[in-house]
Amino acid sequence: MTAFTLSQILVAIAIIFDLISFQFKARERIVACLFVSGILISIHFCLLQQWTAAGLMGIATVRYLTSMFTTSKVAMWCFSSAAVAMSIVTFNGITTVISCIGTLFQTRAAFCQRDKDLRLLMIVGTSFWLVHNALVGSPVAVLMEILFIGSNLLGYYRHYFRGRLKQLP
Repeated sequence: MTAFTLSQILVAIAIIFDLISFQFKARERIVACLFVSGILISIHFCLLQQWTAAGLMGIATVRYLTSMFTTSKVAMWCFSSAAVAMSIVTFNGITTVISCIGTLFQTRAAFCQRDKDLRLLMIVGTSFWLVHNALVGSPVAVLMEILFIGSNLLGYYRHYFRGRLKQLP
């Protein structure tokens, strides 16, 4: 099995965790699923030799784990600084810039106290990662980001719009 094939299998497994993550209401459960997904995605990028993305996802897994226990702005700024430092050390052009911007949005999202804010910021950050994954040639990762955005929107609808729509005259 090639490294590319294995990378695509790992990201396919990560898709499962991403899809179920935003079907939860509790932010701790959302973030726990993202933690597991992040580990798989980080390994996926290592196999593709995309070192900035691998490093950023490695930082993201620790960030998700940390944000299960705190929404501290100090922690958020530490993880944001780590992401920028990783991007500088592994700089590889436009893909580095795009993945770093996506990570900064997702870092802010992970430390939101309200799951509603978390969801909205994750959509923005994920959109940057979608572009990144297309540029680095990982088709299953592109699919993952599309499904992740879709799952997030479905969860947002279920938790915030469905009840309001039933109340309309």
